[in-house]
Amino acid sequence: MKKSLLALTLGGLGIGITEFVMMGLLPDIAKDLTISIPQAGHLISAYALGVVIGAPLLVAITGSYPPKKILMVLMLMFVTFNALSAFAPDYTFMFIARLLAGLPHGAFFGVGSVVASRIAEKGKEAQSVSLMFAGLTIANILGVPLGTYIGHNFSWRYTFVIIVIVGLITLLSIKLWMPALPATKDRNLKKEMGFFKLPEAWLIIFMIAIGTGGLFSWYSYIAPLLTEVGGFSDNSITYILALAGLGMLVGNFIGGRLADKFSPAKASVALLVLMAIALVIIHYISYSQPLALLMTFITGAISFALASPIQMLMINTAKGSEMIAASVSQASFNIGNALGAFLGGLPLAAGYDYTSPVWVGALMALIGAAFAWMLIAMNKRKAALKLELAV
Repeated sequence: MKKSLLALTLGGLGIGITEFVMMGLLPDIAKDLTISIPQAGHLISAYALGVVIGAPLLVAITGSYPPKKILMVLMLMFVTFNALSAFAPDYTFMFIARLLAGLPHGAFFGVGSVVASRIAEKGKEAQSVSLMFAGLTIANILGVPLGTYIGHNFSWRYTFVIIVIVGLITLLSIKLWMPALPATKDRNLKKEMGFFKLPEAWLIIFMIAIGTGGLFSWYSYIAPLLTEVGGFSDNSITYILALAGLGMLVGNFIGGRLADKFSPAKASVALLVLMAIALVIIHYISYSQPLALLMTFITGAISFALASPIQMLMINTAKGSEMIAASVSQASFNIGNALGAFLGGLPLAAGYDYTSPVWVGALMALIGAAFAWMLIAMNKRKAALKLELAV
């Protein structure tokens, strides 16, 4: 692996820990800040809101600077705001700190994706991008379980100190290893924002927000699904989540190869359909512990196999607006996070059991696949029209 890609992987690791470890730390944070667990859950929403706001905004503001400098500034913001979280004295301060910590998330992956694709070997752009997203999967295998353990047994504030240390190492790695790629010349922000006028752009945004929301309809309620339906002990959930993270790591690299071998759009359709099938299977096999473990790994693999195809789809669609487009995909992913958790909770609120959210997730994944299929059809029509005009 190139050292420059390793720096991006480290960034993904730090961001992955700070995003996903909150699910495991909610009881500890709620107790320390004397708030309810549902109120502590708002801290997850605050981070997602920060991602949605910061992704296009920060890229728009910083896009005319060299990518290396942009990544360093974003990681400095990441370190600063997570440090504030570690010392938060009350709920309001913590909410604001989490909102601010989410700001650089999407922009980092947006700029990082473009950098990764530029320094990749020809024909291996998606695989190069997948190396950056590998940091997210490693976070789910090692960082999140470790951070949860530290939070439970010592203090959740120490977990954020570790996140800050990972951020500082990433910052140093970017400074030492990242090549000094040139800034975009003659940048026209108004022209770049024209990306949002493209119908293809909105098809991809809807595909991500709704399709990947299917993942979170399942993943948001995986703990009660495994304990209440599968009969697993509470202590085993950390290890099962690590198994899901291992599946995500494997799937992440498979997705990069699929996107390079076929096309990002075709890979997205296939993977979203497979996700829907996997979620339906989960509904029927959750009562069997061996099969539940197997499907946890497989579904994790399918879900993160989407990461690289989706990012490359955005980059390829937005010629001249690559950084904004790639950051918007991360904002869309976090909308999917909130949407999937909300819609997946509706059948639970209606009195159905913990297997019911996966039906919502399967439907969302199929709707996402439909948007991807519409994108393929639109591109075919445009290609045919160009051919006619050329003749």
